[in-house]
Amino acid sequence: MIHNGIRIKIADYNQLPSMVGQVFMVGQEEIAVFRLSNGIVRALKNKSPHPKGGKLADGLVSGEYIFCPIHDWIISLIDGKVQAPDRGSVQTYPIEVEGNNVYLIW
Repeated sequence: MIHNGIRIKIADYNQLPSMVGQVFMVGQEEIAVFRLSNGIVRALKNKSPHPKGGKLADGLVSGEYIFCPIHDWIISLIDGKVQAPDRGSVQTYPIEVEGNNVYLIW
């Protein structure tokens, strides 16, 4: 999928719970958005790269990693890379926070 750098407002910052995934639909894509304990907001495709999938928004957040709720794979919320010994990656999306507005860069 080609992205054009379009800013799409997806949420109000103060309405994003800390350390809990929220799902937003952008086009036909489910995006999981997380506000981390340090206040940074991260976004990635809401699907584990494991062949059986898994909704990442339902996973456990630890630092800047999400644990796949089905297979316990550890995935970086920074770059989407699955941590060894497992392999794979998840599409990540840039986020901009401006005042109370959270924008996904599409």
